[in-house]
Amino acid sequence: MIPDWLRVPTREEWEEKARAPGFIDARIAGLIDAVQAGWYLNDTGELFRGFPITVDDVVVDVGCGSGGATLFCARRGAHVVFCDVNENNIAQVEERIRDTPARASQGVVTDCSPIPLESGFASRIVSMEMLEHVDDPAAVLQELVRIGKPGALYLISVPDALAERVQMPFAPKQYFQKPNHIHIFEREEFARLVTAAGLEIVEQSSYGFFWNLWMCIYWVCGEAVSGTPEAVSHDCAQPPYFPILDDFTSVWGRLLTLPEAEPMRKALDAALPKSQIIIARKPC
Repeated sequence: MIPDWLRVPTREEWEEKARAPGFIDARIAGLIDAVQAGWYLNDTGELFRGFPITVDDVVVDVGCGSGGATLFCARRGAHVVFCDVNENNIAQVEERIRDTPARASQGVVTDCSPIPLESGFASRIVSMEMLEHVDDPAAVLQELVRIGKPGALYLISVPDALAERVQMPFAPKQYFQKPNHIHIFEREEFARLVTAAGLEIVEQSSYGFFWNLWMCIYWVCGEAVSGTPEAVSHDCAQPPYFPILDDFTSVWGRLLTLPEAEPMRKALDAALPKSQIIIARKPC
């Protein structure tokens, strides 16, 4: 018999629960957590701290996925080009970007071999959680460098090796198979890969303890209930959620309201993060 904290409610039941005072949706808690870590800073126009976006920028988002980074840049009025191997992702971002003040936009379906853009095209290049999926990360990085103008800034992230190794014993097998994660980058290896491509590292950091642990709990619950978790990343996991995940989200969301919890969040983001991040610059 499945205990109540493992029984996934119907969509209607979950939506009723979500209307209750004080309920915290994991997607909202995750966004608040990301903002506190330095992402999506509307007041300063920074996609990530130290990575400002202005109306004068030409931004290329390579491996755009659902388009969160692209849409942030579009709302700053930038010229945005969003690339992905998945045609559906491109179509969905094209639909969402129509209501933004982007001065120009273009969707490109590509596997980045090569990227069909001219050399020296962009002032900002974004590549988030993409290099771990490709056969030849060094070759893709060379393409990212090629399309950047001299002095262009790069925002590159990959899953953190610490988290990947923790997840190996219980993550779904497909998580570490094509088309998902086929590379694990140690932090020093990631930095060497970026500098070998010809970029200068400005900052290297990490974040995402919340989503890391959230997915661990999701996978374990999915295995316990059905033997096969439906999703392999938090981008794919949609409500209704396991009740225990709502409980974890509630605890984390309430902690985030406490200024005293900020040192804890930073320490956990450093100790067991979801992602490692590099901001780099193309030499002039």
